[in-house]
Amino acid sequence: MTSRFEVTAGFVPLLDSALLVVAKEMGFAEEESVALSLVREMSWATIRDRLAVSQLNVAHILAPMPIACNLGLTPLAPRMVAPMALGLGGNAVTVSESLWQRMAEHGAASDLDAAKNGAALKAVIAGRNAVPLRFAVVHRFSGHNYELRYWLAACGIDPDRDIELLVLPPPEMPNALLMGAIDGYCVGEPWNTAGVLLGRGHIATTKSAIWRSSPEKVLGVNARWADREPEALVALIRALHKASLWCSAPENNEKLAQLLSQPGYVGRRFDWLLPAITGNLLIEERLPLHVPNFWVPQAKAATFPWKSHALWFYSQMVRWEQVAHEPQNVTVALNTYRPDIYRTALKSLGVALPSANSKVEGSLVRETPVGSTGALMLGPDGFFDGNLFDPDRLDDYIAQQQRQPA
Repeated sequence: MTSRFEVTAGFVPLLDSALLVVAKEMGFAEEESVALSLVREMSWATIRDRLAVSQLNVAHILAPMPIACNLGLTPLAPRMVAPMALGLGGNAVTVSESLWQRMAEHGAASDLDAAKNGAALKAVIAGRNAVPLRFAVVHRFSGHNYELRYWLAACGIDPDRDIELLVLPPPEMPNALLMGAIDGYCVGEPWNTAGVLLGRGHIATTKSAIWRSSPEKVLGVNARWADREPEALVALIRALHKASLWCSAPENNEKLAQLLSQPGYVGRRFDWLLPAITGNLLIEERLPLHVPNFWVPQAKAATFPWKSHALWFYSQMVRWEQVAHEPQNVTVALNTYRPDIYRTALKSLGVALPSANSKVEGSLVRETPVGSTGALMLGPDGFFDGNLFDPDRLDDYIAQQQRQPA
């Protein structure tokens, strides 16, 4: 088949770049007449900047970053749209062996329980008279930053007073942990597994334990290119949808780990990648634990760009004083995520789609059929502390969080 559309996509070498890699390597892009070129970058800032100057058309990108760019919170901010998510979950919080031992003395256990292990961390902090613990995240405008802060604050830890937060590239985190430069970090795979194997770390909790069925990366699209090439964007989304189906099939787990381990992609060991793909995480050395829905590439509307997800990220930007809460800023956040483009792209494929563009995050306590046909299953979702996020009550939610003492 002769390709009609040429698309250049950037990615950072992480597990959740999988949909782009598989779309190219397994021929799904070519099936949709897309000549897909993948460009590997090592930093989110470079991805953002290359989108801004149109060296990239689209990118695997941090889910909050298109919102931050459109709000003018970053330098060289491109106007972006996010018409598709690239999966749910995939992150974890890893702590040093020494910190974990102190947490265990206060009741922490290797079951990833966010509330129990967060309470243990609070007890450790309360007993310290030295400098604050140091935790690393990958970027200020990342899901990692917001989910780590949410977890800490909900456990009574002030992330701006009791913890020192800094930004580090993911590949540097395991060694920084081993050398004692940091006490913990929140990052995507395979860097938690690497922290266990190389940095003598211990996984304390996961994104899926802090906020179940929560977004992590999205397809960030240069909005000028999206306006100019709508058919190319639709074709790419269809190819990525097919890739998500392939990634979700258990019989493809080992093949996916092999693909990603290639030097041009994630370029790391097969045995670093397979645990997160299968959900059999290595919590500490020689201690595997099956974590259902740790990383979800396709089920539970995993690639749908929920506007409620966009508004939750916005609420955290407000909470941590990155942006003022103003009506025009709410509109910017809402308009960044584009489920209308997603629906247009997949309608003809007969894909089961949500009937709404937003949902109350945390309202589903069990797996639930939704939509007119009931063919789509959502949930369970929501936050470990039992709070709900109703996008129709955004003002109340923001006010409630600003009143919460740490």
